[in-house]
Amino acid sequence: MKQRPKIVFFGTPEFAAPSLKALCQKEFDVLLAITQADKPVGRNQEITPAEVKVEAQNLGLKVIDDLALAKLKIKELKPEAAVVVAYGKILPQEFLDLFPKGILNVHPSLLPKYRGPSPIQAAILNGDESTGVSIIKLDEQMDHGAVISNLKFSISNNDTYRSLSEKLAQAGAELLVKILPDYLAGKIKPISQNDSQATFTKILKREDGEIDWHKSAAAIERAVRAYFPWPGCYGDVRSKNKELRIKLIEVEIVSDCLVDGLSSNCSADALASANAEANPPAQQVGILYKQNGRLYVRCGQDWLNIIRLQLSGKKEMTAQEFINGYLK
Repeated sequence: MKQRPKIVFFGTPEFAAPSLKALCQKEFDVLLAITQADKPVGRNQEITPAEVKVEAQNLGLKVIDDLALAKLKIKELKPEAAVVVAYGKILPQEFLDLFPKGILNVHPSLLPKYRGPSPIQAAILNGDESTGVSIIKLDEQMDHGAVISNLKFSISNNDTYRSLSEKLAQAGAELLVKILPDYLAGKIKPISQNDSQATFTKILKREDGEIDWHKSAAAIERAVRAYFPWPGCYGDVRSKNKELRIKLIEVEIVSDCLVDGLSSNCSADALASANAEANPPAQQVGILYKQNGRLYVRCGQDWLNIIRLQLSGKKEMTAQEFINGYLK
């Protein structure tokens, strides 16, 4: 009977779980899952295990969340190779040297484009029509290793970070188990990336979700999708001569030239007559405007029709619920 390839898996968040599961379901012997330690999560800061830890335990795998202990265990187990998917740390050379056939990394972009920690968000923010997954042979530099295989993937107009991440996680898992046997057999020659074409993404922070209403509606709409569910898109709007802090959950772009017959270039008097509650100069941004049961906000270019939103400290609600509760 042919011996199954011995693999060690590194991964932490939900994105990595499909790859771990796929490896276990195919002809691979996953000896060990290495993940980051349990962390406080949510408003109540409850200590929560990483999604990969939960998946690994469900699969009956041994889990280690300490790299020093992991190094000793790897030396004992003598695996052929390792797979890294969104582990969250750059592995030093001493770990790369532990695996005779190297470490493979599943990355959610078509490298060398969008190296770094937020490639999915970057693709949506930039309005890309497509992205993909790349499987590379890991080296000491971030997302720099030679490409073993990749797969192009379309981005739909309503994809959020969550939905696109789920699609790419599954696509990456399927590509991984498809190419891994040939890679281990030496049938695939990795191809070096062209560093001159590399672009980089950043670690996202809470403040990245702050809305600048002077930006175009298209840019803000993309940010709403890219930053869902975290950090979210939020900002201050004006209504009834008071400011409200809102988080946008779902929006759509409405042309600058027409909002149910109201031109964005109309006079302040025309805007006031159409909606006595909003009464700002028409060129001002960040002002809520209701019409025919819909809720609009003026942006630097075009308008956003707000479909779902959340007030600070309140539950998520529809635009109609907001109008009924706050604009009557």
